[in-house]
Amino acid sequence: MTDALDVTLRLLAVLVAFLVLPLVVGQTEHKVMAHMQGRLGPMYAGGFHGWAQLVADGVKFVQKEDVVPAGADRRVFQLAPAVALLPYLLVLLVIPLGPGDAVGQAVDAGIFFALAVMGVGVLGSLMAGWASANKFSLLGGLRTAAQLLSYELPMLLAAASVAMAAGTVSLTGIADAFEWWWLPWQIVGAIVFFVAGLAELQRPPFDMPVADSEIIFGAYTEYTGLRFAFFLLAEYAGIVVLCGLTTVLFLGGWQGPFGGDGLGWFWTLLKTAVLAFVVIWLRVTYPRLREDQLQKLSWTFLVPLALAQIALTGVVKVVIP
Repeated sequence: MTDALDVTLRLLAVLVAFLVLPLVVGQTEHKVMAHMQGRLGPMYAGGFHGWAQLVADGVKFVQKEDVVPAGADRRVFQLAPAVALLPYLLVLLVIPLGPGDAVGQAVDAGIFFALAVMGVGVLGSLMAGWASANKFSLLGGLRTAAQLLSYELPMLLAAASVAMAAGTVSLTGIADAFEWWWLPWQIVGAIVFFVAGLAELQRPPFDMPVADSEIIFGAYTEYTGLRFAFFLLAEYAGIVVLCGLTTVLFLGGWQGPFGGDGLGWFWTLLKTAVLAFVVIWLRVTYPRLREDQLQKLSWTFLVPLALAQIALTGVVKVVIP
């Protein structure tokens, strides 16, 4: 196989995953929430277990009129959904599915690349809030900015801890260096990383920027049709990326109790799926935080925990080189 063909097949595989996995997460959320909250609607579309609900949602979004407010900054308004969605495609390129060449594009500083590009995705919400010429959208954008500033730091600190433990900033290298005895002393960093990631994705209970009961879906108030659907797709793509990164950084990626490297892809996908279920479970279980509670959780709880995790990692690396 030529290098060009190999690269093309890898990029095609990542693109297919980007188009399929977020939709699977969205469909799963419909079903999980329907069971947990006794919702009957999502269980009937198409017959067996509401299998056609995703198709119905897609048709609904396509049929809706694409409206741009008269006072909006048209170019920024139209560009915002793409800015929110495309960074997650780039991050998927560097998340390894298995050992060796089972990655879209190996990057030596993969952890830096992934976290930096994820931060760019949040700019889509800021652009949408500013460009919509709507006070509720602007307030949602401001809340997004405050949330990004608060939760970026603990997320980076938690990732730095596991990179220090592995002695590399390559995602493949971190998964290769993983040992099962890491789990007890890296669990705090994993929780901090996962919670901060949920806040960056504006997922419940950290959905203050899109609070439908207060600011009418925040930065996305003026969006309709497919542009609104792109923002929803970006949210589900972000869930896939967050769960995939957590799997690689803290859960050993493709390493499992049996099957060896041949089943590496299975263990990566299984761990990612379990974490995605946890994301949905948290949405159903916990109420929305107030803005002051959200800020307090980050600065007085997650940041100190992340710093303590780095200190613990340093001690362990000295004792067990």
